[in-house]
Amino acid sequence: MRSSGLDLVKWTAILTMVADHLRYLWPAADGLFIVGRLAYPLFCLAIAANVARAQSIQARYLGWMLAFAVLSEGPYRWLDPGTQTFSVIPTLALGLLVAWGVRNAQVWARLAGLVAALVGALYSQHLMYGLPGVLLPAGWLMARQLGGLTWLLPCLLAMAGNLTNSWLRGHLLAPVTLLTMAAALLAIPVGCLILRIERWRVPAVRRWGYLFYPVHLLVIKVLM
Repeated sequence: MRSSGLDLVKWTAILTMVADHLRYLWPAADGLFIVGRLAYPLFCLAIAANVARAQSIQARYLGWMLAFAVLSEGPYRWLDPGTQTFSVIPTLALGLLVAWGVRNAQVWARLAGLVAALVGALYSQHLMYGLPGVLLPAGWLMARQLGGLTWLLPCLLAMAGNLTNSWLRGHLLAPVTLLTMAAALLAIPVGCLILRIERWRVPAVRRWGYLFYPVHLLVIKVLM
């Protein structure tokens, strides 16, 4: 059964992501960068919720993510030629594998999760949000399962993922850095609250959500 709360999490992630990317059209709208810091933790929450609900590992889920990681790379680099990282999807795909490794006791699932974490560590500088971003879906999963102090894990990972940005890391006390950290931290309780909303009926985010990512990048580039 579909979860209205989960679809609402996905819609919020999509809308905040688009708001962030609109800075390419309106560079002066610096505040959109702060809004955009909600997007990645919410996408990771969606992954964690799907992994927690699944009865078995869904190879098709990973397959779609890998396919659109390849399809998205061209539009992503066309929009931002100076980028030093891949698009966000490879980070999410590795995060999915790590979350599966945490969720499933099978040896091969644990091994796949370990390999994904190692890849995240080795290539952290080339991944958007780096190793913390790879670990964040598993952090969400563990916090929702164990509760208590484990809720510090997704909070810390969400903030650490943003500090892979060299400018933010070099200006830790700058207002934009402090606001970025606050937004990343706020994404955790906000995500929890949204996920619990089941009374609001919103359109389901199905496989078109994968296609939306490269298409919206192309649209923004064309409008620049």
